Amino acid sequence: MTSKDERLAFLEEMQDVRRIRKPNKAEVSTPRELTPGHLERQRAAVAQPAVDRNPLTADMVEPLTAHDVLSWQRPGVQHGVFKKLRLGQYPIEARLDLHRMTVDEARREVFGFINDCVRYGLRSVIILHGKGERNPDGVAHIKSHVAKWLPELADVLAFHSAQKHHGGTGAVYVMVRKGDRDKQRNREIHGGH
Repeated sequence: MTSKDERLAFLEEMQDVRRIRKPNKAEVSTPRELTPGHLERQRAAVAQPAVDRNPLTADMVEPLTAHDVLSWQRPGVQHGVFKKLRLGQYPIEARLDLHRMTVDEARREVFGFINDCVRYGLRSVIILHGKGERNPDGVAHIKSHVAKWLPELADVLAFHSAQKHHGGTGAVYVMVRKGDRDKQRNREIHGGH
């Protein structure tokens, strides 16, 4: 086909197409009055508090001090794997710092952090919760809550207070379960079912 033929073929295909006369702009002015729909949605939003999908306990926990060691593992976690975690021998793939957070803020952060670790395939992470040494009551509030929260998350396999060079009893190593994508990849590599 020559360029003249191509042009004619194009014009023939486009013969029913008409130009849009209105300017190609969206109408962005806000309506002056609220419709019944607006009012109903507003009423419903106020009447129904947001559902908290975070399963972590928000109430009282056992008070821990600066020097208490955190140590926990789910049944089925191999002794050698837990020992390696306890000794800080796994590379730290992510860290969450809870210093200067309220218990509520820390609760949201821990929940989101562990979910993100599973999503991105991070297995060995650290949470810096602090020792609470400046608290007049001697209680490490965030640490106490973290010790309660981590076993409540099905994706946490084990945790242990960190080695001194990683923060000691002011931080905790956390082993996170493999996400489904990583399990599938392992099956493909190792020929499992």
